[in-house]
Amino acid sequence: MSQVNAIGLNSTKSEDIIKSLNTLLSSYQIQYMNARGFHWNIKGRNFFELHLKFEEIYNLLLLKVDEIAERILTLDGAPLHAFSDYLEVSEIKEAKGISDGVTAVENLLAGYSSLIKMQRDILAQAAEADDEGTASLMSDYIKEQEKLVWMLKAYLD
Repeated sequence: MSQVNAIGLNSTKSEDIIKSLNTLLSSYQIQYMNARGFHWNIKGRNFFELHLKFEEIYNLLLLKVDEIAERILTLDGAPLHAFSDYLEVSEIKEAKGISDGVTAVENLLAGYSSLIKMQRDILAQAAEADDEGTASLMSDYIKEQEKLVWMLKAYLD
C-alpha cells in the first residue's frame, strides 16, 4: 500500500514532482535575475520599450517564483531558497554584461524555451500522479509563455 501526503497524492510521485519543481524554481530565479539585469542595463534606440517590457517580464517571473515555491510546500516539500542552490540546479544560465536589446531578447527567448520544456515535463509527471493542482499551474504557465515566445520572436524578426 502506498503512502499518501496530506492532499491525498502518492508521496513517492510527489517527491519526484517536488524535485522537478525545485529545478523549475531555480530556473525561474535565474530567468528573473537575467530579466532584471536587462532592465537595469539596457541601452540603445529601443531603450524605452525594452526597459518597460523587461520590467513587465521580471514582475511576471517573480509571481511565478512564489507560486512554485508554495506548490512545493503544498506537496510537503521544501523549496530551495539559497542562490547557490539555484545556480547549481537551474537549467538556465546567468547572463552577465548584456546591454544590447537584441542579445537580451534572444537570451530571454532561450530561457523561456527552457522553461516551457521543463513545464511540459512536469505537466506529464503531474498527470501520471493525478496531481491536478500542479498540472493546472503548468498548463497556465505554458499557455502564457507560448504567447510571450511568439512576441519575443516577432520582435527579433
